[in-house]
Amino acid sequence: MRARIVYESMFGNTAAVAEAIARGLRKHATVELLNVCAAAEVPEPSVDLLVVGGPTHAFGLSRKRTRQDAAERTDAPLAVDIGIREWLDAALPVPEGSRAVAFGTKVGSPPWLPGSAARAAGRRLRHLGYQLADDPADFLVDGMTGPVTAGELDRARAWAERLAHTELDRVAHRV
Repeated sequence: MRARIVYESMFGNTAAVAEAIARGLRKHATVELLNVCAAAEVPEPSVDLLVVGGPTHAFGLSRKRTRQDAAERTDAPLAVDIGIREWLDAALPVPEGSRAVAFGTKVGSPPWLPGSAARAAGRRLRHLGYQLADDPADFLVDGMTGPVTAGELDRARAWAERLAHTELDRVAHRV
């Protein structure tokens, strides 16, 4: 199985979750891990599973303005012109049967805080023609800039391992 993970990260938290997902998938798949800026420069993925993730900004996927706001909160250089939203908007429709899954990071406290980049990305993936391999998954961070909440990286790795098993079983029974 071949998988491509495309992620957007402002403070390193979504990147850390993407790396944990890559570790989980690598036990069963060849994995390519790309920041959204790098993904925008390479051809459309020809993979068995596309994994897309980003941080929750203003109750959904980031926008240029929310990325600019995030950039003001760190000394690290951040790309603000492209995020998961723009990358998916520029994507071409996919062949029937293409599989994808979405994940996101969001502030875990207060627990009632609404919104999810994962759900928003999942809707966009379905609109492009992808079949979702699993429900969109949110992983929690402590506060706007993080860090990732304790145990969430292990949960992300385990989620990816389960996802890989499910996809491999699906392909094995399809043949």
